[in-house]
Amino acid sequence: MRRKNPKNNLRKYYTVLLEGGIVVALLIMLAAFTIHLPKAANNQKMVEEQETVKMEDVVQTEQKETPPPPPKPQTPIEVPNDEVVQEQDFNFGSELNMDQKLDVPPPPKNAKKDENKEEQVFVVVENQPKLKGGLAALQSKIKYPDMARKAGIEGRVYVQFIVDKQGNVVNPHVIRGIGGGCDKEALRVIKKAKFTPGMQRGRPVKVKMSLPIVFKLQG
Repeated sequence: MRRKNPKNNLRKYYTVLLEGGIVVALLIMLAAFTIHLPKAANNQKMVEEQETVKMEDVVQTEQKETPPPPPKPQTPIEVPNDEVVQEQDFNFGSELNMDQKLDVPPPPKNAKKDENKEEQVFVVVENQPKLKGGLAALQSKIKYPDMARKAGIEGRVYVQFIVDKQGNVVNPHVIRGIGGGCDKEALRVIKKAKFTPGMQRGRPVKVKMSLPIVFKLQG
């Protein structure tokens, strides 16, 4: 067998090669960290030099409604007037007779009845109607209702009515009551009352009146 040449034995240079490789690797790493890449600088400049865009406010325009134009005036059209109007004779020979009676329709039969129905009712006249016997005599005819007596109801009942031309009471009604049967009793007494009729310019007329009827418990 041939023996290896001791010069070709790499084990002798193992440590030297290992240390050299480590040194080369460290140098490469240091060079990588110290070198500045130009691309990053260019990107930064592009970001700094980026243009800013300003947004302008949009102004809303108003549309004004314009009125329609006025209609064109109609132009007159000439019409040939060749027609001849013939003269006509009118007969005005009728004479008016002032003594002749005119035919006037008779008045309706129910005219007088309607006048009587719509006779005026006075509120104030020259001579007001007077209660015959006085108000004290009218109060003496009152019968106190049992319901009002038990409930202790007291007060005044105001009754409105019309005194006709004969002095009678017409259409009595309560305008302010107290209840408990007192309103009905006041109407009963007023219906039986008699008055001297009211006079206006020397003649009897209808007069609207109102009287208070007093209800008061004794003891």
